[in-house]
This record gives sequence, C-alpha cells and structure tokens, in this order.
Amino acid sequence: MVFVALSTSMQLPRDMAQMDAQELRDLATALFAQVTQKDHELKHKQLKIDQLTHEMAVLKRWQFGRRSEKLNPAQRSLLEETIDADLEAIERELEALQTERPTRTKSVPHRAALPAHLPRRDVPHEPDSTVCSCGCQLERIGEEISERLDYQPGSFEVERHVRGKWVCRRCETLIQAPIPAQIIDKGIPSAGLLAHVLVSKFADHTPLYRLAGILERSEVAVPPSTLGAWVGVCGVELSPLAEAMKADLLKRAVLHADETPVSMLKPGLGHTHKAYIWSYGVTAAWPAYCKRPPKSPLSTTGLVERYA
Repeated sequence: MVFVALSTSMQLPRDMAQMDAQELRDLATALFAQVTQKDHELKHKQLKIDQLTHEMAVLKRWQFGRRSEKLNPAQRSLLEETIDADLEAIERELEALQTERPTRTKSVPHRAALPAHLPRRDVPHEPDSTVCSCGCQLERIGEEISERLDYQPGSFEVERHVRGKWVCRRCETLIQAPIPAQIIDKGIPSAGLLAHVLVSKFADHTPLYRLAGILERSEVAVPPSTLGAWVGVCGVELSPLAEAMKADLLKRAVLHADETPVSMLKPGLGHTHKAYIWSYGVTAAWPAYCKRPPKSPLSTTGLVERYA
C-alpha cells in the first residue's frame, strides 16, 4: 500500500466515482508527475544543504585548526575575517533552505550598549490612524525604542526608532506601527553603516581588523568577527542584484573580460598562490550617427558600461 501526500495546489474532484476511466488515468498521471517533481526538489535541496554543511565544517576546521596557529597575526586576521563572512553567509543560506528554522544552541552574547556620547536621531513610527475600529480615539500609553548604529561620512550617530503604543480604553485594543524591514533583523547596524563597511572592504581595500580600529577611535567597539558576519549577510542579500547584472550581461552580443592576478592566502598552508579577479564590461548602444563602432570598446569615452 502506497500513501501519497498531495499538495494543496492540486484540486481533486469532490466525487471521483463520477469520473470515467480516461479522467482517472489523467488524474493519476498528473498526481504522479507532481510527486516526482516534489521528490526531485527535495533531493536537490538536501544536496545543497549537505554541500553547505560540508563547507561550513571545512571553514571551521581552517579557523580553529592547528595550521591556523602557524600564521603570523596579519595573515591570520585576514583569514579569520574572510571565514567569518563565509560562515555567516552559509548559515543564512541554510536557514533559507530549511523549512523549519533551526534553533541555535550557541548562547547569545551580551550586546554592549551603544556609546552615550554619540548624537541621537529619533525616527518616529506611528500608526496611520489613531482612531480605533470601534470609533473611539486611541490613547498613547507608551513607546518602544530600539537603537541602531548609523554612519554618515565622517561621523557616527544613533538612530532611535520610537514606536508609540496606542490603546483603545473601550475595547482594549493595542496598536503599534510596524518597524521598517532591516537587512539584519534585530541587529544594530543600519543600511548606511553596512554600506560603509562594504565600501571600505571592497572599494577602499581596508581589512576588517583595520576598520575595527577606525571604529574604535570613535569609541564604537565592533569586533572584526562581527564585521565579517555583516559582510556575509550583505553578500547573501545582494545576490539577486548580482544575478540580475549577470543576466543583463549575458544578453549582450559582445562581452569583454579582463583578468587581474592577485596573491591569495591559501588557508592552512601559510603561503599565497596566484588567483584572478575577473571583471566584465559591455559596449553600450552606439549613437545613430556612428556608422560602425570603434575597434576597441574603450576607445570612445562614455560609451562603455562597467560592471565590477
């Protein structure tokens, strides 16, 4: 006897006894195809979970193994911040793949309060209407405040998200405005600070341990491991943008590529090996007055789009 779990998207007739033989065959074929597709999706998802779990185990072995202790402090700092970013990105992908959110066994570290000397900027969140559904005027009875560390070029400030609590005394209904979605849920960094961290690391080539020292001079203590976790989360959240840029590049008739050799530290060996960074570019649409494009896509200023 075989028991088949049917999806809610498959609508079965109320009375199968009224169906003829051909309709029953078509129904059985459709159900079998749906079960096969679901089984294929589950196998693919489990394969991806096993792959990410293996990558996480390898990264942790590199981070805490004996070979990492042989590296000098500068090399070890660069290795650890990269591993922290990769581990956080893998954990975010695993949470997205698993149907049930896993319960984290590790203890949640105590978060230090944001420095009191930094200026505060209130961002109020109030409901659109302060009139209850029963017709009574709502009364403000309190508020909830959550703070996020923000960065403006050259200065830090703290965003105080103030959510007023409104209650109806007649029907005892409590209303609060929802807080805007954040890149890191329940985290302290705002979008401006995360953008500053990404630009400092990838555009200004500032290692995270140096960036942590820069923040510390402003009396803002953020360890490099936390900065690495932020970079990993941002990498996962920006993946749709990267896929969209890739899809747009592949639609072009001509695709130009450039390779830049860099020295990359090989974890566990204590020395570097040659790696490459690939950048791609495409030629934009040529103006109507151009009879033909120039020989080099870089020879005409303003007619080249760059994708990093």
